[in-house]
Amino acid sequence: MEQMTFCAPTLFGLEGPVGTEARRLGFANVRVEDRRVCFDGDAHTLAKANLCLRMAERVMILLAQFDARSFEELYQGVKAIELERFIPRDGAFPVKGYSLSSTLHSVPDCQSIVKKAAVDRLGAKYGLTWLPESGETYPLRFSILKDRCEVFLDTSGVSLHKRGYRAVGNEAPLHETMAAAMVELAKYRGKEFFWDPFCGSGTIAVDAALLAKNRAPGLNRGFAAEKWDCFDPAVWREEREAAKAREFHGEYRILASDIDPDSLAIAAANAKKAGVGGMIELRQLDATKASLPCDAGVIVCNPPYGERMGEHADAQRLYRALGKHWRFADGWKKLILSSDPEFEYCYGKRAEKKRKLYNGRLQCNLYIY
Repeated sequence: MEQMTFCAPTLFGLEGPVGTEARRLGFANVRVEDRRVCFDGDAHTLAKANLCLRMAERVMILLAQFDARSFEELYQGVKAIELERFIPRDGAFPVKGYSLSSTLHSVPDCQSIVKKAAVDRLGAKYGLTWLPESGETYPLRFSILKDRCEVFLDTSGVSLHKRGYRAVGNEAPLHETMAAAMVELAKYRGKEFFWDPFCGSGTIAVDAALLAKNRAPGLNRGFAAEKWDCFDPAVWREEREAAKAREFHGEYRILASDIDPDSLAIAAANAKKAGVGGMIELRQLDATKASLPCDAGVIVCNPPYGERMGEHADAQRLYRALGKHWRFADGWKKLILSSDPEFEYCYGKRAEKKRKLYNGRLQCNLYIY
């Protein structure tokens, strides 16, 4: 089966965990790079990566790398790619990309050149003067960094953080890939008591349940490459069945609580749609007053902060109350995500570890106690 090079973009700060995950899944030649992880494999690797990667944003096939200091170099570089290996005569191929620290700094112009080169290549190969683009979608992506261009084929389509279960969300939902990263960094494996005391739409608790069961996060959704004729549909069926066969079946203690009953209703609906509703207990609780559910466990949470609540002072009062209430919770490992640089001061204790992460475009720190 044909070997390919894959690139999985990540949120800033998650390159290492995604690299570890890729190795754990058995992918070959894993390389951790800035904001992405690369690895090699075949069509089975492509399907398994899309289905099973919890923290990556998408899976792309690397088609070409070349220098592009002029529009002519960009055009010729793209035109030389054997796009017909993947894109059929009626395939749609929208183009997206970016350019940083490069001579070709106009992204719209670069998009136009990449599109023209692809049209010219495919038109010549299929003997067409006009491409209908009426079939399945084959998203082309390019990046130009310091005059070096890379061209990719996006196999995921919709970003991997969309697991296919969250029909609705609350005011400031956390990306599922970030939630999975927080659970992973807590080293939770389903044995301890797990609690998210600010569960909102339930994202962290759902991903904790998926990880505890070793359930592939992509089982409830489809991917762009599943519809492509260049890959055998049997590959996807086999990888889905293999993923199901790797699931664990046990008893898990996962609690998701929130002070807002509307958020709990959303969390319950999302957990049910994800197929883990029976694994998660939901309670209406005030985290700053509620008794700890047991003597020891793992707390992973994304409490409201200033940007989300609209009042920075309210967030800091919440941190102070939380720090006082959890002062003697020594049996609990606590991972708290916040964008407030004064979090530790308000909480009343310096974190044992601190990790810089991004919730969307918002810079945060994951404080580990």
